[in-house]
Amino acid sequence: MLRYVLLFLLGLAVLVPGIGQLPPIDRDEARYVQSTKQMVESGDYVDIRFQNHPRYKKPIGVYWLQSLTVGLTGEGAEAPIAAYRVVSVVAVAASVAVLYWVGQALFGHTAGLIAALMLAGMFGAGFEGRLAKTDSVLLLLTILAQGCLARIYVANREEKPVPGAIVWIFWIAQGASILVKGPITPLVSALTVLFIVIFDRNRPRAWLADLKPLRGIALMVLIALPWLMLITWKSGAAFWQEAVGRDMLSKIASGQESHGAPPGYYVITYSLLMWPFGLIAVIGGTHALRRMFVDPRMMFCVAWYLPLWLLFELIPTKLPHYILPSYPAILLLGGWFLSLAASDAPKPLLWQRILHGFTGFGVIVVTIAFASLAIIVPVYIAGSFSFWSIPVVLLLVMACWFSLGYGLELAPVRRVLVATLTATTAYGLAYAAILPQVDEMWVSRQIVDRFEAEKACTDSVLASVTYHEPSLVFLAGTKTLLTGPGSAAEHLLRDPECAIAAVPEEDAPAFLTALSASGARAEGGEPISGFNYSKGRRLSITLYRITGQ
Repeated sequence: MLRYVLLFLLGLAVLVPGIGQLPPIDRDEARYVQSTKQMVESGDYVDIRFQNHPRYKKPIGVYWLQSLTVGLTGEGAEAPIAAYRVVSVVAVAASVAVLYWVGQALFGHTAGLIAALMLAGMFGAGFEGRLAKTDSVLLLLTILAQGCLARIYVANREEKPVPGAIVWIFWIAQGASILVKGPITPLVSALTVLFIVIFDRNRPRAWLADLKPLRGIALMVLIALPWLMLITWKSGAAFWQEAVGRDMLSKIASGQESHGAPPGYYVITYSLLMWPFGLIAVIGGTHALRRMFVDPRMMFCVAWYLPLWLLFELIPTKLPHYILPSYPAILLLGGWFLSLAASDAPKPLLWQRILHGFTGFGVIVVTIAFASLAIIVPVYIAGSFSFWSIPVVLLLVMACWFSLGYGLELAPVRRVLVATLTATTAYGLAYAAILPQVDEMWVSRQIVDRFEAEKACTDSVLASVTYHEPSLVFLAGTKTLLTGPGSAAEHLLRDPECAIAAVPEEDAPAFLTALSASGARAEGGEPISGFNYSKGRRLSITLYRITGQ
């Protein structure tokens, strides 16, 4: 038990830096936290809304968890962004401990420890673990469900008993995951089972009966159904039309929200999310492909990773984190490979050496890209050099060196631990010291700081023209108006004493013309300069108040 606690605490320690310093990230995270904030404000924990608009792309689970952590702060809807991110931090930290549980059961203590340490240090987990979205909780539930499934399958193949609680944990995780992100975890498990049934056809399939599918599916439905019934009653068909029709099915049919990409996308982004451990995992994965017909542990891990990867490569809508639930499978295989004695390690074939070479090159390319960004982002966006960039670059290079293992004689666990600690220290410095200080990146924060300093009334409402990022609503308040020049002018005219409008430079003529048509005059302060990273363009925004009519 002590090992699980220590791994969980390690996960917390490497993820906490930055969660309070980074402002809400546009756009997905800001939409999630604003919707949770409105739940806390309204007391309605069934419906999901962003301002006056329903937000039915994902189910309720993460909103409930975020509402819980926000409530624990005692600050209610005014809780800081860190309170919302705690859910993701805890989920990834728990994922590290649960992956060790899976790995030590399949491959032994050393392999499980290596896999857990790599999960704690990989970029994808570190990034998603700091964002208040669904993906970290989904990762935890998927590892838990797949770990239970693996123990049932392998135990049956080895004719060993399985604790009776394992199967029920599997189905509880499935039901909970539906409330978090719909059918993703059930899809992962279904593809795993299908792959094994197809490619392990000469083996007995009694393990499928060990899943107790009828009672298990009933339990899964029992967990998810109450809220699904409530939201259907409250929204009519709107939830299903949005969540299933516009979100899930449209992603399958075409590239949604400008996120379309051809097959091969996840091959290219693999080295990014898995950095710095992509090579170790690929080496383990390629050797597992050669052994999967004689080793049920290899069969299971390949079945966990390969079909999900192939399916997501074929779906037009792609984002790097979509495939995150499959990566623990090859982390386990990487842990298994490093745990082998040098004399037991299989000799790679030509195709493996080629793939390993490309992957190692990918690790180096991502390292160079990260190091370059650590220097360039403050210089390009803020026009100043950050001295924190120097230790970040050195730590990134160290993490790459130790993960690749060139010229090192360290024991595998120590080598991976050093790579994890150097990588996560680099992340922590970037998220806590470099990025938060680049004020120009955080346009919403600048606007709200100026708004709070200049507003004449405690209940002043901000109208924002053209700049409609959800982070502004979270920071400035749910009543914030996202509007156009004419409507912003009307807002000031309705409440000339208190109202304020944030107007970009290019919209100022139309806004001032609309005001002057009503005989009103407005005065603006010093323009706010910034970089809208969601759209990749620079902005100059001025806050206006009516000064006379």
